[in-house]
Parts: sequence; C-alpha cells; structure tokens
Amino acid sequence: MIQAAPDDSPLTEAGARLGRRLFYDRRLSRGGEVACASCHVQEHAFSDPRPVSVGVLGRTGTRNAPILVNLAWSHVFFWDGRATTLEEQVGMPIENPLEMDLPIATAVSLVGDDASYQAAFLNAFGAPPSELLLRRALASFVRTLVSGGSRYDRFAAGDASALSGAERRGEAIFFGEQGQCFHCHPPGATTNDGLFNDGTYRDGGDTGRQGITMRQGDLARFKVPGLRNVAVSAPYMHDGSLPTLEAVVEQYDAGGQGHSSTDPLIGPLHLSSEAKADMVAFLKTMTDEAFLSDARLGAP
Repeated sequence: MIQAAPDDSPLTEAGARLGRRLFYDRRLSRGGEVACASCHVQEHAFSDPRPVSVGVLGRTGTRNAPILVNLAWSHVFFWDGRATTLEEQVGMPIENPLEMDLPIATAVSLVGDDASYQAAFLNAFGAPPSELLLRRALASFVRTLVSGGSRYDRFAAGDASALSGAERRGEAIFFGEQGQCFHCHPPGATTNDGLFNDGTYRDGGDTGRQGITMRQGDLARFKVPGLRNVAVSAPYMHDGSLPTLEAVVEQYDAGGQGHSSTDPLIGPLHLSSEAKADMVAFLKTMTDEAFLSDARLGAP
C-alpha cells in the first residue's frame, strides 16, 4: 500500500495520471529539450545510465540521477537531503539551470495554454493549472512508482525457493555481521533514509550534505538509496563513479577510499571472492521485471 499522501496533496488516480503526463513532457524545460523522464528512465528503475545527467543545452550536472522507486515512504530527497517532501523535490529540477532551467511559473503558463491540460487539471484538482498543482501532480505520479515484485520480495515473504543457494548465502552476508550492509540497508525497505559518508569521498570532492548545512560533521554525507532494481541502475554512488555492482562491493570491502571523514560504520570487511560474488548475486535478485516494463508508468 502506498503511504498516505499529505493532507494537502491527496493521491488520486486523476492526479497521478496528470503527473505522468507532465513527467514525460519536454515543455517543462527551457526550449523543450528534456523532460523529467530524460534523466529518469523506466527500464533503469527511473534512474540515469550516465554517470552524471545532462540537461538543456548539453549542460552537465554534478551528480548521478538517483532511482525514483518507493519514494512514497521516504522523508528526505536528493542526494544531499535538501528537500523534505516530494512536492518540494519535484519542482527543483525544473528550475535548476543545469537540468531543465525553466521557471515553474513559465512551465505553468506553457501547459496552461493547452486545452487538454486545462481539462486534466480541472478533472484532477477542480482548478486550473498553477505552480502548486503542478507540483502536486508530479509528486502524485512519483508516489505510484512502487516496486515490490522481485525474487527478493518473494523470498522475504516466505518463498525459500525464490533464491538460489548462492543468492541465499549473499542475502545472509548482506543482512548479517559479515557484510554489515543492514546498518544502512535494512531488510524490506533496503534503506534507512539517512545520510551518511559512505567512503567514496576524496579531498576536493562533492561535499554533499555539508553544502546545505555548512556543518563540518556533514562532510560528504549523502542519502542512502533504496536497492530495489539496483542491478539495472548503474553507475553507482552520488557521482556515478562506480560502474558495476562488483565495483561497489569491492569499495565497501576495502572500507571506502580511506578518507578520515568516512562514517565509522564503514570499515574493511575482508570478504572472500566467493562471498563477494554471492553478495552481487543477491543484489541482482532485487530486480522487478514487471515494474521496469509496466506500461502504466511509461510515456502516455
């Protein structure tokens, strides 16, 4: 069940359908070059297969576009946690000069000139297009991006046959003291929705949460992503610096890149080659093929 939406932004089918249309509409960007879907591709779990995303006029961003899966249960958004609601989050990429570079007021004006959009807003909200309602519609669609049909989900629900022997070993390592991944990626949700320094940081790199709070203790802290469909959402980390799941496991096994700011939870694991392979095999069981091909979530 999708988490109850805020009282001032109730989730309705009409609102989600309108949000889906907006999500795929390039008119929400300067010059009509890109849409939300340009950097959040369904077959990649609504993430971007490029290390960093490319916005209007070929402008290159600084971070990898994260997956938009199961965010209905999240309370912090963006890698640096600068938004606390989906309604707040969905508007920021539209106005970001490195992404869609369009004032939301202009986006509202553009869709407001379309009679079919006028009718859709009236049907969904009983009011004409506005910045508030555009945000609510987009947030409603993102709340419908729910994935829970992977083999891992079947295993977690009690179907022991859903995973192979290697995958079960990987699951035990991942959620046990040997791998210690559960501290940030607990069973079920696979994210604690927190912000941590995962050991990727090197001097001079992206300062993450610190850029928002200006607190020294927040250096290179980034949001812990959920792991549903992680096998199709490469490259990994906030900067897209790790190309494969194998590379991710190797970095964690090494305890990160060695910077002193790394969270104390991150330390060398000394896993065997077999254990690493089993972990990767387990992570691949979180792929939800039905979600990745669900026509209801694709371009209208």
